[in-house]
Amino acid sequence: MPTHYKGSTRETRSLDTFVKLTRAMETMGGHLQRHLASLGMTPPQLAVLEALLHLGPMSQGELGRKLLRSNPNMTAVLDNLERNGWLQRERSPEDRRVVVVSLTPEGKSLIEKVFPAHAAHIAALMGALSAEEQEQLGALCKKLGLSLSAG
Repeated sequence: MPTHYKGSTRETRSLDTFVKLTRAMETMGGHLQRHLASLGMTPPQLAVLEALLHLGPMSQGELGRKLLRSNPNMTAVLDNLERNGWLQRERSPEDRRVVVVSLTPEGKSLIEKVFPAHAAHIAALMGALSAEEQEQLGALCKKLGLSLSAG
């Protein structure tokens, strides 16, 4: 559904593009959320486990920055993952203010099992676009994201 706003051509085009981008992400997010729920986890939980699997242990603050999550949100997600026995938090011996987050063996085993199914599900959802279109979309999203983070 295009915008009904009667602004300038630039505003109308930007709003239409934003609505399409938002609708695509909301629709895809809904599919992924349902799929992850069937696996017993939420998208933020998967993001934490995946980051720790591929990047290794890191501070809670660094993890939050990488995942674009606020400190209170990260704390809630980490609390639930720790309660499930999938990660552990320890104070850094070098700096007691820093909390280092790492996977437990159970958490590592879970994410190694779940992530391939998640990646395959994303690939199936993105299958509506050709490989070239996916590359173009990725480049455009990166360009937009970098321009916004610079300001």
